[in-house]
Amino acid sequence: MLLTTPGRLRQRGIVGMNMRNVVYIGQNNKRKFYPRVDDKLQTKVLAEKAGIAVPRLIGVARLQSHTKKLKEFLAQENAFVIKPAKGSGGKGILVITDRDGENYLKPSGSIVTDQGIRRHVSDILSGLFSLGGKPDVAMIEELVNFSSVFDGFSFEGVPDVRVIVYKGYPVMAMTRLSTKESDGKANLHQGAVGVGIDISKGHALNAVQHGKPLEVHPDTGRNLKELKVPDWPIFLELAAKAYEMTELGYLGADIVLDKEKGPLILELNARPGLAIQVANNHGLVTRVDKVEEDLKKFNRTPTERVAFSQQYFAV
Repeated sequence: MLLTTPGRLRQRGIVGMNMRNVVYIGQNNKRKFYPRVDDKLQTKVLAEKAGIAVPRLIGVARLQSHTKKLKEFLAQENAFVIKPAKGSGGKGILVITDRDGENYLKPSGSIVTDQGIRRHVSDILSGLFSLGGKPDVAMIEELVNFSSVFDGFSFEGVPDVRVIVYKGYPVMAMTRLSTKESDGKANLHQGAVGVGIDISKGHALNAVQHGKPLEVHPDTGRNLKELKVPDWPIFLELAAKAYEMTELGYLGADIVLDKEKGPLILELNARPGLAIQVANNHGLVTRVDKVEEDLKKFNRTPTERVAFSQQYFAV
């Protein structure tokens, strides 16, 4: 996509930061509901109550004294993820894929000792990774056993799908694929690849890394145009249901595909970024306007909203 002038951006319906912050977020997301997504532990509790599939919570460390009990607590866990409940931008997430004797292994194969686990949890509790540096809690979740359909599309980590939801309607989607640069994490700011997804069928559209287009995965060489997300309607319905759960009119739903459990919501975001437009080669404005037109006539269920999006936002 060639982004050159404000006029060209408006013609393509591209949403900029000011419009996102003032209109989409400011007018649709009440601040009192932010903790429902900013606090990942609260998100998980709400999702479980709403019957929305999420990764299993193994445990929560709330006090520094809990760090001394981690070795015993994790004795039967070979693969897991430790994350701050109030972290952002993928910071503070430690992924463990296996054990090596008394030690733990990261996706890269590097070793993390028991002391390293305790130190990481201690850093989380002290607020090192949290928004505003406030004291936090450390969540320990099961590691998603991601489907083999993504083999070659991601490097060492779990790929996820980001769906932008506007007033309950899925309006745009992309998959985020980890790379060596992103250390196995599906975070665009850390070097992951973003691939736009056709909202109608779950097929790949365009791919970008650091805002620049590319055709193959930088580490695996896999042709990114070949990517197709299975169980696509389930992904969209999970995202659509997050609207009722959070009461946020503009949000991003991050969903992963587990080999046995199917699509699972990993986390939600009240301030989703705008790179998804570049990956889709399409702006958000026209789709949001289409949703607003539909809302004047109907009060649809999540399933009906998904069907509407698949019909009208096909590429």
